[in-house]
Amino acid sequence: MVKIGRNAPNDRVRFEENLGLIHHRGPDETDVKETADTVLWGFQRLSIIDVDTSHQPMTRGDGKYTITFNGEIYNYVELREELMERHGLEFETKGDTEVILAGYEAWGPDVLQRLRGMFAFVIYDRDANLMFVARDQFGIKPLYWTYEDSDIWFSSEKKALPGRGSRDDVDPRQVGHYVTYQYPPEPGTMHSSIRRLEAGHYALFRPGAEMRPQRYFRPMFHPKPVGNVEALHEEIAEALRDSVRMHMRSDVPVGALLSSGIDSNAIVALSREINPDILTFTAFFDGLDADPNLPDELTVAQQSASELGVRNIPAPVTFQNVMAELPRIVWHLDDPVADPAIVPLYFVTKTAAENVTVALGGEGADELFGGYTIYREPHSLKSISKLPSGAKNILNRASHALPSGVKGKSFLERGTMELEDRFIGNAKIFTGAEKEGILRSPAEHYRSVTDELWEETAHLDPTSRMQYVDLHTWMRGDILVKADRMSMAHSLEVRVPFLDKRVWEIAERIPVEHRLQGGQTKVALRQAVKRIVPPAIVERPKMGFPTPYRQWLAGPMFDWVDQLFAQSQAGHLLNLDYARQMLRDHREGNGDHARKVWTVMIFCIWYSQLDARAAGQDAHEPAVM
Repeated sequence: MVKIGRNAPNDRVRFEENLGLIHHRGPDETDVKETADTVLWGFQRLSIIDVDTSHQPMTRGDGKYTITFNGEIYNYVELREELMERHGLEFETKGDTEVILAGYEAWGPDVLQRLRGMFAFVIYDRDANLMFVARDQFGIKPLYWTYEDSDIWFSSEKKALPGRGSRDDVDPRQVGHYVTYQYPPEPGTMHSSIRRLEAGHYALFRPGAEMRPQRYFRPMFHPKPVGNVEALHEEIAEALRDSVRMHMRSDVPVGALLSSGIDSNAIVALSREINPDILTFTAFFDGLDADPNLPDELTVAQQSASELGVRNIPAPVTFQNVMAELPRIVWHLDDPVADPAIVPLYFVTKTAAENVTVALGGEGADELFGGYTIYREPHSLKSISKLPSGAKNILNRASHALPSGVKGKSFLERGTMELEDRFIGNAKIFTGAEKEGILRSPAEHYRSVTDELWEETAHLDPTSRMQYVDLHTWMRGDILVKADRMSMAHSLEVRVPFLDKRVWEIAERIPVEHRLQGGQTKVALRQAVKRIVPPAIVERPKMGFPTPYRQWLAGPMFDWVDQLFAQSQAGHLLNLDYARQMLRDHREGNGDHARKVWTVMIFCIWYSQLDARAAGQDAHEPAVM
């Protein structure tokens, strides 16, 4: 955490109190420093690399450079050697933090092009009176910032910033986006005064001047014809093997999160080559909480673990535990994220943290290699989407006239819509008409978030364009947020080897026909890892992380959620009578409204905690009503 502004010593007590609100991110060490009476530095350390000497905040060059850094630089060993041999720089530590500082000393902002890892950091060059702030290419690690008068604050979590987001500062525009996307899209947050530094961005500025972020990395696809398919598959496999090897660098125990899918199985298989005794962890819904209509995640994962020859530790999730921990889960999120998969992720990372300090995960594979079934939609809708516009308009009107549930309605409706209108990312909770029912204020159109992304990809095939949108919205706003917050809630570091520079350099040039073929997704990736993981895993369809929230809302959660909606103070933002009716209709079988109800429920829990957050209280302990 960093505060840049006036008279730092007088603000130290409040700064330390705020820093304590993110103690869970680094319980091993706490330190606060001052620089030139204008900058306060605070750090909560989770000790992983160079445990004995790489303390933060860190200074270098007789105090010329100071840094706080959250994350890991996996190629720090190689960069350190280069800086010593080619630039004659000396080091006092053996960790990655000083490598960033030395890299900035040698290369300036171009150091970002050399870093291979996940990071968010603030550097101060005392002699130049210059701040350098940056975030990793894909947005794996978070960085929030806000102004307080002329002072600027930075933090890994929003809850540590001054004000912490009061109810008066909730942004109705972001509420509108939330009920569509199930999260507030970057760079905004649910509060007007608090922003996020976007993934792949940095800023150079002097204290007291305005911060103007600039983009240094854009994950654009550049599909190229494949000459030798086998060579492509081998290249993918070796890039993944190298990435896992780098991600396994640690001075503390490393485990892996294991689900039923190919992504985590590939990571486990490769990590086992380095550590045959690696521990794996899998969440499952215990006893009556399991939905018989959902796949048995644990059974499948344990079969995989057995075939891979690794030990698997199950993480049971019960309905009673979910209800007890839900306010805490939302508190750790900072902003509401209505993905039910957050629940099992919270509990599996809790179990992992009881055994290891670092865990590898499979996040990012779907966005890079084409893993979501919706990416096949442009092909399945081709017959209707190529019709003349007049014919499509007639069919679109006909689709709206058909009753819900009629076979072919969705095909006609989506097939006659432009790609830019029908796809906004992997989640679309409330439609435009439904938003008129749930929102108290008119909503900004959802395409205000994605239009620029569509314009940037006008030259690409539809599937690549969809993946590009997901890389900038869904992955940043949902996938990586929940991975970071749910793991750090338990002081566990999750690393994501698929989101590696070398892996991306291969993935971005794979043509769509080698990502999707017929009904199969991630074709090139599956072929690449078929020598690494058992065949049954390679052919297994994507299952997701099944959560029985539908049956919870229709059964044991019904009264609790109904009371939450009835008593919530968020009625000026959301029509909670409308939400209660959806809840009742869901219980009575008059439509599946579970995702919409869950989205409103998470928002109401989050909103109930705002007054305590703004007052600096630990808001995850009280009841949510």
